[in-house]
Amino acid sequence: MSVGDRSILWFREIEKAHLPQVGGKNANLGELLHHLATSGVRVPDGFALTADSFREHLRAAGIDERIYAALDSLDPRDMAALARIGEEVRTLVREAPLPASIEAQLIAAYEKLSAIYGEPATDVAVRSSATAEDLPDASFAGQQESYLDVRGPAALAVAVRNCMASLFTDRAIIYRLERGFAHRAVALSVGIQKMVRSDLASAGVAFTLETESGCRDVVEINASWGLGETVVKGHVNPDDIVIHKATLARGYRPIVRREIGDKAVKLIYSTGAESTQLVDVPEADRRRCSISDDDALQLARWAIAIERQFGTPMDIEWAKDGRSGEMFIVQARPETVHARRVARPLEIFHLEKPPAVKVTGKSIGSSIATGPVRIILSREDLGSFQDGDVIVAPMTDPDWEPVLARSAAVITDQGGRTCHAAIVSRELGIPCVIGTIDATRVLQAGEVVTVSCAEGTEGHVYAGAVPFTRELIVLSSLPTSPVPVMLNVANPLAAFQLAALPSAGVGLARIEFIIASQIGIHPMALVHPERLASYDQVAIRSKACGSASPKEYFIDTLARGVGQIAAAFYPRPVIVRFSDFKSNEYANLLGGASFEPVENNPMIGFRGASRYYDPRYKEGFALECEAMRRVRSEMGFTNVKLMIPFCRTLTEADRVLAELAAAGLRRGTHGLEIWMMCEIPNNVLLAREFAADFDGFSIGSNDLTQLILGVDRDSELLAHVFDEDDPGVRRAIAEVVRVAHECGRRVGLCGQAPSDRPAFAAFLASLDIDSISVTPDALANVIRTLASYSDAQMSQPPETISARGA
Repeated sequence: MSVGDRSILWFREIEKAHLPQVGGKNANLGELLHHLATSGVRVPDGFALTADSFREHLRAAGIDERIYAALDSLDPRDMAALARIGEEVRTLVREAPLPASIEAQLIAAYEKLSAIYGEPATDVAVRSSATAEDLPDASFAGQQESYLDVRGPAALAVAVRNCMASLFTDRAIIYRLERGFAHRAVALSVGIQKMVRSDLASAGVAFTLETESGCRDVVEINASWGLGETVVKGHVNPDDIVIHKATLARGYRPIVRREIGDKAVKLIYSTGAESTQLVDVPEADRRRCSISDDDALQLARWAIAIERQFGTPMDIEWAKDGRSGEMFIVQARPETVHARRVARPLEIFHLEKPPAVKVTGKSIGSSIATGPVRIILSREDLGSFQDGDVIVAPMTDPDWEPVLARSAAVITDQGGRTCHAAIVSRELGIPCVIGTIDATRVLQAGEVVTVSCAEGTEGHVYAGAVPFTRELIVLSSLPTSPVPVMLNVANPLAAFQLAALPSAGVGLARIEFIIASQIGIHPMALVHPERLASYDQVAIRSKACGSASPKEYFIDTLARGVGQIAAAFYPRPVIVRFSDFKSNEYANLLGGASFEPVENNPMIGFRGASRYYDPRYKEGFALECEAMRRVRSEMGFTNVKLMIPFCRTLTEADRVLAELAAAGLRRGTHGLEIWMMCEIPNNVLLAREFAADFDGFSIGSNDLTQLILGVDRDSELLAHVFDEDDPGVRRAIAEVVRVAHECGRRVGLCGQAPSDRPAFAAFLASLDIDSISVTPDALANVIRTLASYSDAQMSQPPETISARGA
């Protein structure tokens, strides 16, 4: 009997070419077993009941014409008719017995699978595989049903009929109508696959790109305890892990993001009437990651191999068997949101002075929307929905898709970046904030809110209609800049979005942002907790819960934050500046008051390089150094260059470099470059001597202007005097560039002036400066400005370019 004549095909017989017979999901599983098993990718064994068997099931029962006539007459806008007809059709399919010959082949195959695993009646997953499913341009994600922990021939036959009936769920009917698929043209194959006992371990999904930005340089993994349905359906806020592909391939361990979700519940096997049940996760397990680093790295390697085999970004489901400890791939399909996008203008949204945040969660998309809150706790609440409402729900259901398409935004209590709400919101292009925990309790029905997904991977919900602007940048239309233009980046959560901009890399990455926003603890408080009040010690232990130690919490969080920026821009250079808090800013960190002096003028006080070798901060600086060592040596991001801020004297430079070397960060080793900020007049006067100690200069024009003009840059009284375009400041900048080039050193500028003043950007270009680093929102305008000046203008001596006096 040929493959085409059989009701049952084993996965090991199937390839992608068999999609018309077994649907996308089963064809993809066969492809994995066929081509990647020898590479170590593990896939549970199983078989497929063909799509022709589905058609024969409807034909033999005499229900096919009745079903399709009812569907063809359906008005998709009539939700009541949709619910009624959908239920009638599903009942017809469920209650019709399978043809005897098909059921006999099904049971024989199941008994053979049980024998392979040495069990009298093995546990299997019964999953749908539609013939128009898992295509590069149509995901059909969540449209049909799956049945888990099915045991025995009788239960299998029931699960197969139920699975067939799910081709006609309300959401599947609407999805086909909206995307132009004729109902008759889509049939259903059923996959029967050995269960992986992830109820005793963990499971989830993996994408071979970053799901928000579409960056294809990483693998993103979502993980939770128990069976993977909780991740796919958004029942939990899962752990989120991101791994960089290129450095992984070079043998490093580049886990650049590890966010621990609360994972409040898990799906496990049940001994009751239902085969599975949701149970609470113990508090200790909620606080720790549900997948080990080693397993995450192995899964990422498999994901890369699968992507290579299919030739497109992939959406993969995985599970870990709690008995054997082995990882398995249980599904793989082409990713359909970012992969099918064509080049289009880059949208940049800017909020204007938002109020305090009401609700936070994970952001989906990068846009902003405003609308009245509509609380949806069940399907019955959908009747009150009005176009343009902001849907707020514990989680969304696939049946809600017709309503989601007309909403302004979506906010959920639960879910991760790969749950149903996230996938659909990306497809629809609406902002979505997921995993907020308490949005349905905090937000009130009818109140107007602004939903912002334009501030990195953390989404914010603000009260009221907050003004915002939307900028469109056609990247392909930007001219070529005569000077490399880099970005100032503080927030790692925005790095993958910003990396899509046409920059030459990151000219300034400030680690104090990571310390303040993600860590929040004074480094010395981690080294000397005995100096702290008891309540500060308790708060620090709570923050660091889940880490090997509070010090490890600081090092790991800082390393991953910088690593995320380095991964996003790899292999472009990323210049990372060590911390440059002032003493009053350090004092505001948890435990900081116990270690910081009170200074009358902290702006020119105990800051920058002066701290790094001083006994009052030296041990804290060692934590920063260890984090940077990990970024380069363990994660493999050799594109990271390190920079010392506010280095006052040559002696200070020598002492700081000695501290770096002692921490394993010796200049020149493994290509390490160490730069210095040029922001003190002494840096200008001794530029030649400083050039002997450092590989490059980054001019901090804000502080340099402050110290040349003798103006506190934070003083409102003297704001009219502070001017980076002052002739004296220009002359100092020109001198540094000249001397640096004579010494064979590169020099850039990372102050605010070129972002705000086109003439100042042109002045820098006239010096043949090596780079200009600007804020992301100014990048396009600075590139246009630099390109608009003629070669003659660029070549004018600095003194001939007009300068504004104070």
